[in-house]
Amino acid sequence: MFCILDALASVGRDWEMLHGTQPKPPVFEPALLTLDGKPYNDINGRRITPDGRLKDFGQPDLVIIPDLHFAPNTPLPDDFAKLAPWLVQAHAGGAMVTSVCSGALLLAATGLLNGLEATSHWSFCDVIAQRFPEIRMQRERILIPAGEGHRIVTAGGASAWGDLVLYLVGRIAGHEEARRIAKVYLLQPHSEGQLHYASLLAGAQHEDGLVAEAQVWAADNYALASPVAAMAERCGLTERSLLRRFRKATGQTPVDYIQTLRIEEAKQMLETTDMPIEEIADEVGYTETSSFRNAFRRYVGMPASMYRKKRLSLIPILSNELVS
Repeated sequence: MFCILDALASVGRDWEMLHGTQPKPPVFEPALLTLDGKPYNDINGRRITPDGRLKDFGQPDLVIIPDLHFAPNTPLPDDFAKLAPWLVQAHAGGAMVTSVCSGALLLAATGLLNGLEATSHWSFCDVIAQRFPEIRMQRERILIPAGEGHRIVTAGGASAWGDLVLYLVGRIAGHEEARRIAKVYLLQPHSEGQLHYASLLAGAQHEDGLVAEAQVWAADNYALASPVAAMAERCGLTERSLLRRFRKATGQTPVDYIQTLRIEEAKQMLETTDMPIEEIADEVGYTETSSFRNAFRRYVGMPASMYRKKRLSLIPILSNELVS
């Protein structure tokens, strides 16, 4: 949250300061506002003093909903839900309304995203899709401008605030200012998307006991040649009946769920073993390596070989952090 405020406030100022030139008039006048404007403790116990109350600042040009700290499968907290009418009014008055990470759930509750594409942190995408089926969630995307005039923008995971800031600065202050802010803050867009960070099994909880038992069984048997047929037989259902019931409970088809189990296990094996990709494909249930490679790219957003290389490149960094 404060990174966003600081970056926007520095447009036309910090680059000039670093280069000994005259600062420009401010482009953004960011403020942290709440419903009551009173100091509060954040989730880590820090005392935060807002700049004021929402109603005291008039019609905004830009609204940014930051990441909100609550579990994906819990109802939207009342304190957040109360903001929805104000957000609708601000957008109707001409404001661009944006969200970062889990903030998309609050934005979804306003109805402003209905009929549009949107993104959020990977752990919230399935929850939003299930609660608000009118929204076309794109869990692989980092940044999605949408709606008339692109006045609604959603950004993915928490660190996607940098992508949002660069987009907003480029759109409002120009590409040169965005380039400068990127250099000052060492920001780099997540051009590869966010799928390779995601846990594919993060999704909405449900109360269908039969489907839950099927999921537990699938976790141990996903590598079988025909796991969906076996799952349906075990549940005493036809495959078509299982599909309808499974999709209603989880938002996924049984086939998709088996695929996510296989790909998630493959990700773990790529991270922790030296097994050739061909052997990993066979181990998780693919008879054709080409089918595994295609599925991995579709679900993770990059080839399996690139995923392994990216994850291995983190090991020296993490090791240095642990010993320093």
